[in-house]
Amino acid sequence: MAINKNHLFDDLNGVKCAIVESDISLHRAEFLKQLLELNSFTVVMIPFVSTKKTVVVPDANASAEAPAVVPETFTVGVTDVTFNSTNAIFGRLLKSKDGSVVTMAYWQQKESVSNDHVPYFDSKI
Repeated sequence: MAINKNHLFDDLNGVKCAIVESDISLHRAEFLKQLLELNSFTVVMIPFVSTKKTVVVPDANASAEAPAVVPETFTVGVTDVTFNSTNAIFGRLLKSKDGSVVTMAYWQQKESVSNDHVPYFDSKI
């Protein structure tokens, strides 16, 4: 466990990873995976496991063969346990496909293109 919430790490598929984001959609997970792999990080992506305990009551009318459940949310981590997304973004360490520096708006997928020439504090988003 981390000292604070800004730098979480955990074992994902038996590999110690810095957690980038968890409980995110498949679309968001694929975006982060592509961006981080572009920046030479080894990415581990697993289905999100909630820590909340839920009780499942079997339905008497349900068939014996239940359909396979597709996970709805995922956890994304990188094997570099020193990685911190906030430091990487504001430290200008990540690059997008076109070679520009990743901005916070691009990271949050509020912009489809990273507008590096606009300071984050002047951004209208």
